[in-house]
Amino acid sequence: MLHSLRTSVRVLSTSAALSLLLAAAPQAFAATPADTLVEGFAIDDIITIDPGEAFELSTAEVTANTYSKLVMLDPADTSKVIGDLAASWTVSDDGMTYTFKLKPDLKFASGNPLTAEDVAFSFERAVKLDKSPAFLLTQFGLTGDNVAEKAKATAPDTFTFTVDKAYAPSFVLNVLTATVASVVDKKVATEHAKAMTPSADYKYDSDFGNEWMKTGFAGSGPYKVLAWRANEAVIMEANPNYYGEKPKLKRVIYRHMKESSGQRLALENGDIDVARNLEPNDVDAVSKKEGISLTSAPKGTIYYFSLNQKNANLAKPEVAEAFKYLVDYDAIGATLIKGIGEIHQTFLPKGQLGALNDNPYKLDVAKAKELLAKAGLKDGFTVTMDVRNTQPVTGIAESVQQTLAQAGIKLEIIPGDGKQTLTKYRARTHDIYIGQWGSDYFDPNSNAETFTVNADNSDEGKNKTLAWRNAWDVPKDLSDAGKGALLEKDAAKRAATYEDLQKKVLAQSPFVIVFQQTEVAGYSSKLKDFKLGPSFDTNFVYPVSK
Repeated sequence: MLHSLRTSVRVLSTSAALSLLLAAAPQAFAATPADTLVEGFAIDDIITIDPGEAFELSTAEVTANTYSKLVMLDPADTSKVIGDLAASWTVSDDGMTYTFKLKPDLKFASGNPLTAEDVAFSFERAVKLDKSPAFLLTQFGLTGDNVAEKAKATAPDTFTFTVDKAYAPSFVLNVLTATVASVVDKKVATEHAKAMTPSADYKYDSDFGNEWMKTGFAGSGPYKVLAWRANEAVIMEANPNYYGEKPKLKRVIYRHMKESSGQRLALENGDIDVARNLEPNDVDAVSKKEGISLTSAPKGTIYYFSLNQKNANLAKPEVAEAFKYLVDYDAIGATLIKGIGEIHQTFLPKGQLGALNDNPYKLDVAKAKELLAKAGLKDGFTVTMDVRNTQPVTGIAESVQQTLAQAGIKLEIIPGDGKQTLTKYRARTHDIYIGQWGSDYFDPNSNAETFTVNADNSDEGKNKTLAWRNAWDVPKDLSDAGKGALLEKDAAKRAATYEDLQKKVLAQSPFVIVFQQTEVAGYSSKLKDFKLGPSFDTNFVYPVSK
């Protein structure tokens, strides 16, 4: 049975530790329960836990542990896609139709059977809801009008998906590992659907359970979500109906903690089992503590800041180039991201096909001043930057504030939590935004599309890529190059296209890419099999035991 938030709190009240957590009590508790994993993690970026809408890094980890998909990335080899709900699949001779056979006797956490009809419903609701991640599916030619025919159940255990072009199969399958392709319990979502009045903006008479699923749960993964409390905690409990390897622990809690020092202290005191947002100094400190271990994993996540082209000053090409010379990359690399990342200036993270490791920009105030003068801004200007108040983002913003000032640019930092800054960014009302971007799937198109495609630059644009968020009217040759690479079957030729594209974006775009993340976590040595994956949606917790 699915639990309401009120029911969840009542169920969890039997544990003193969890009661303290849910009450957000300031005092620490002595030790985490033996059947529970508690992670200190900055989760203020979570806006919704509906996989048809969620598009944040923290949420990707939650949904990956609570929802299942047809296929998933192989954590041991990111070049491979393996079956999750699908036992097998075939591709038609013309490369247009994918047929998936489901594993037998699948069930949702609710106890409802999981069939191909649920898969088809999940595709349909994601496309018709048309939230931020919908473009991952609509790029295959799906629309609200044709999705029922293009993505359908042809038998209880058979789902067929027809795309509009003969894409490289690896690309299609990689997209289906993204959160938006999670399979939702049709019966539960429909029972909680809200009636809608069709309008010019939304032409359907149902919200497909979206309002309820912002905090509700309708999945089939190893854990089920009992509760999410914004800026407090996510509480998950083992799903007894899960078809795969059973979770080792009964419960997992992501406890919202923003400060690295607070996470380190809680870890050392045994209040949490894992600290997820340690800064370099705290990483060094816990590495010397008995009973604490460290683990790390390179992530396909890049940190960047971007210049909204709606701002007349930021829209000048010389200004965008000047900003790239006003970052002290060496100092940031040696201090703020030491051990947790490396300087990286191109949009494809290392490890993906065609990724370049060119870092041509260095701090050069004189060069930046020349460019600003050329733009008619020799005396500088004032601009704002929206900054999530966590590290290392805040530290990087403050560093950039100092170097910009050397060229006469006054930067006002506007701090906020993850939800606040993301909401403003997605509304295109920022000047400059600094944050992180994680690939939605392990194919170079994930980043190529978001950084180089902006089909409709109006505020009503539907494909809300990073290029769109920053109102960058992308040159047609750049967009066309990325789209053409999707149809290239030769991996070497495809890689060469992306290499050339990165060089052009590096020179022309309003994106200043700073570094690629290495995720580091400190954890109690009493944990067994705690690992970080190559992406946030491969940080699986079901193998963890104590």
